[in-house]
Amino acid sequence: MKEVLELIAKALVQNEDAVTVTEVERDGATVLELRVADGDMGKVIGKQGRIAKAIRTVVKAAASRENKHVVVEII
Repeated sequence: MKEVLELIAKALVQNEDAVTVTEVERDGATVLELRVADGDMGKVIGKQGRIAKAIRTVVKAAASRENKHVVVEII
């Protein structure tokens, strides 16, 4: 799932080198922490959070195929 999130984020931003995804286990779920450059934050979140919601939906769907619970946090 980490690779999927990283691929999506790098496609959205201008500064691809600043994209980092950290995988943390918390409360029985896998938390993927996405960090991007400050200037690219708006591109990842989108208007009214629509892009962020879409990213979470795609990652959640990919994780459900493997019977995993994944949460995406944009930091």
